Amino acid sequence: MSDCPHIMIIESPYYEEINNRMIESVLIEMEKAGATYERFEVPGSFELSGAIRMTIGADPDRFDGYVALGCVIRGETSHYDYVCEESARGLNNLILEHGIAVGYGVLTTENREQAMARSSRDQHDRGGAAARACLAMIDLKRKLSSNSK
Repeated sequence: MSDCPHIMIIESPYYEEINNRMIESVLIEMEKAGATYERFEVPGSFELSGAIRMTIGADPDRFDGYVALGCVIRGETSHYDYVCEESARGLNNLILEHGIAVGYGVLTTENREQAMARSSRDQHDRGGAAARACLAMIDLKRKLSSNSK
């Protein structure tokens, strides 16, 4: 990737161990790509899109892309469904409205065991996948911008 991309890593460390595993993988991918980053925390996965929107409003050129990390584990109420749907919808709306590169790293699992497997670098590696997706979309956006000149 030409020019070092600068990434906002926005994380919800509600499940600290799971978040730490995903962050470890994200940081490995950032280093491999030569990307710089800033890390921010929000209380939960629902707030991820709001934090990115605040950033775009305050300084739209500060970041080349965003990696959103969180974990929602099904409980006994319908809260799980609302948080999963709305966090995904909020991030997708930002992508479509602002044309930003977002790596989606919000785990939505039935139980802790699934979340541990998906956050593990040597299993599903969803943190690394989110970082790689963000970087790939930045690269695509740059290619499309350079072709239009």
